[in-house]
Amino acid sequence: MEFSKVYFLGIGGIGMSALARYFLHEGKRVAGYDRTESRLTRELTDEGAEIHYEEGVRFIPEPFRDPAATVVVYTPAVPADHPELVWFREQGFEVEKRSQMLGYLSAGKYVMAVAGTHGKTTTSTLVAWLNHETTEGGSAFLGGISKNFGSNLVLGAGDRLAVEADEFDRSFLRLEPDVAVVTSVDPDHLDIYGTYEAVKEAFAQFVRRIRRGGCLVLKQGAEIALDGGGIDVYRYSYDEPCDFYAANVSLLDGGFYRYDLVMPDRVIADCTLGIPGWVNVENAVAAAAAMWCAARARGERLDEERLRGALASFAGVKRRFEFYLNTPKQVYMDDYAHHPRELTATLTSVRKMFPGRRITALFQPHLYTRTRDLHAEFAEALSLADEAVLLPIYPAREEPVEGVTSELIAAGVRVPCRIVPREALAETVAAMPTDVVVSFGAGNIDACCEALAERLKRKAE
Repeated sequence: MEFSKVYFLGIGGIGMSALARYFLHEGKRVAGYDRTESRLTRELTDEGAEIHYEEGVRFIPEPFRDPAATVVVYTPAVPADHPELVWFREQGFEVEKRSQMLGYLSAGKYVMAVAGTHGKTTTSTLVAWLNHETTEGGSAFLGGISKNFGSNLVLGAGDRLAVEADEFDRSFLRLEPDVAVVTSVDPDHLDIYGTYEAVKEAFAQFVRRIRRGGCLVLKQGAEIALDGGGIDVYRYSYDEPCDFYAANVSLLDGGFYRYDLVMPDRVIADCTLGIPGWVNVENAVAAAAAMWCAARARGERLDEERLRGALASFAGVKRRFEFYLNTPKQVYMDDYAHHPRELTATLTSVRKMFPGRRITALFQPHLYTRTRDLHAEFAEALSLADEAVLLPIYPAREEPVEGVTSELIAAGVRVPCRIVPREALAETVAAMPTDVVVSFGAGNIDACCEALAERLKRKAE
């Protein structure tokens, strides 16, 4: 594939922006469209990308109108009738999905792919960090902003490539991993798949794409048909005995944990993880398992001291268990969780971290179809808090669905619950009697975080 320019439709997406950064680093000219300006798009502009926020063919820069020199990359979140996408296709441009481009870029690499309906961003970022710290190399395309790297793109020496493998629109079926981690297989993206059985079948297809002689690291209890051959299959869990798990787990101050990492051939004692929460210990077990598989397959030595140090120095991912305030009087953290299982895992972790304290959950539902399909499960998860505040549904790529609103969730929540507009969230929560506050959502609730943190901080003084 020969080209000197890359045009992105949906350039501000977390996965798309990583690709854009990669091509800028490679010396390509980069331009693109996104619906709204964000910190990511501003950073890309500073790095040399040309970005516009009004859709229309007339906004495409002249240098990117040559099909012989330009490849177009789009995210499936962009509708098929988007005028720029339609024009590029009519003019004969090479048009690729993000997942196709990622598949091309991973050719010739030793691919360590992390898939799952939740948990994949933190786990893939952990794999990237463990790679970096234990091998002094490794590259990565991530689905979140790593706090250690300060980016969603990692460029390092060697052929190891950590990738977040996204199940949306079956994108992960473009990859051929050497090591694959599957963190969860829950009903999600049913607007794409239709049924839970179709979701499970897609994950089974992903597993079949693991290269012969490779490894699958599968969450204990995850349901996937393992009908292929030629790969090694390992199970992992938080603390349930299997191939990889944490033993002798003890809770430390601030919600951090000390544990022994149990592997098939050894136990690495006295590990700590640089971020709090039991669910992150489970993610760390999965990432360490992937590193063990890679070292074993390549005849390398897994450096236990470096691994222990890398786990301790892991700083996490933006919007994943991210603390803005953590004092005895007031705690506020934000999380990207947007599936009931994710909310349940995070709220369970928070309850263990802060026993006896009052938890207020703030949640912005993401997508009408997800709310329609899972509103009862969302209500059940939010009932793990002591009080809940809901925002209106964030539509993302969807048009409204009749009868589907945040009230569907609120009706099933068994603790006090209210619905407020996003612009009133900070003021509303600051006026409430709060102790531990957790905000959730994959939409734009994160735009409220700074204001809410400042108000809660003032209240706690």
